[in-house]
Amino acid sequence: MKSLKQRQFDFMGHRRVAFAISAAMLLVSVVALLLLGLNLGLDFTGGTLVEVRFATAPVLASVRQALETAGFQDVAVQTFGASNEVLIRLQQAFEAGVGDQVVALLQQAGNDVSLVRAEFVGAQVGGQLRDQSGMGLLVALGIVMLYVAARFQYKFAIGALLALLHDVIIVVGLFSLFQFAFDLTVLAALLAVIGYSLNDTIVVYDRIRETIRKSRIDDMPTIFNEAINQTLSRTLATSGTTLLVLLALFLLGGDMIHYFALALILGVVVGTFSSIYVASALLLPLKLDREDLIPPKKEDPEVEELP
Repeated sequence: MKSLKQRQFDFMGHRRVAFAISAAMLLVSVVALLLLGLNLGLDFTGGTLVEVRFATAPVLASVRQALETAGFQDVAVQTFGASNEVLIRLQQAFEAGVGDQVVALLQQAGNDVSLVRAEFVGAQVGGQLRDQSGMGLLVALGIVMLYVAARFQYKFAIGALLALLHDVIIVVGLFSLFQFAFDLTVLAALLAVIGYSLNDTIVVYDRIRETIRKSRIDDMPTIFNEAINQTLSRTLATSGTTLLVLLALFLLGGDMIHYFALALILGVVVGTFSSIYVASALLLPLKLDREDLIPPKKEDPEVEELP
């Protein structure tokens, strides 16, 4: 059997199908964001924090289930410091005595638990976090575009920026579609997705640039296929090993990083797809050609005629 390095896949020949898939995913994501919105976590919306201390380390899933059964909604439970100290986040307005109410419910479930603190996280703080984090995301995308334009060429920068926007919109859209909790850890994952996707895109772009310079033909789809096939084994190996780690975090990491790992898993899958079928394939409608990468030869200075 041929190895991946020996096989030649016609990626560019299927780019229109890939564009249709991307357009459908983007449409679903945008519609979900407009109609459903994001299920913003406590970091953005404000709510109640309750810290309790157990006599022995509890099972977090049991703590969350007990509170949800009692009628609390959007409950997030995580250890805080020691294994027997638990931080409970409630996405609801702060009420006097809510800490004692939570402790009483947990004691009824057979736990030896005491209240450490109960406090309110204001919506104003959540608004500031939302605005600043959104601005940080836009600044990151702008810096990426400038970097790619300086290292390669402006057409590469346009392709890279559209690919990154494609990845971010789809990941955020999936969180909106399935109403997964969107908090600061997910936002951090989005920034990590931008870095991962950009790294993969830069590797493919670098090979495309070198292949164009070395090739004696002007058939861009053929050149792109050759470059992508040369980086395919590296791309699959990197994505595969990254996904193995992220799956371990998703399954075993606990509630605190559950959605962080999920966002990264979605980002790696979508980013690997976009490095080939968005960032690279978009260079064709952008009319990238050899002259964009090979500077024109300098003309010899005119030699003054001898008298």
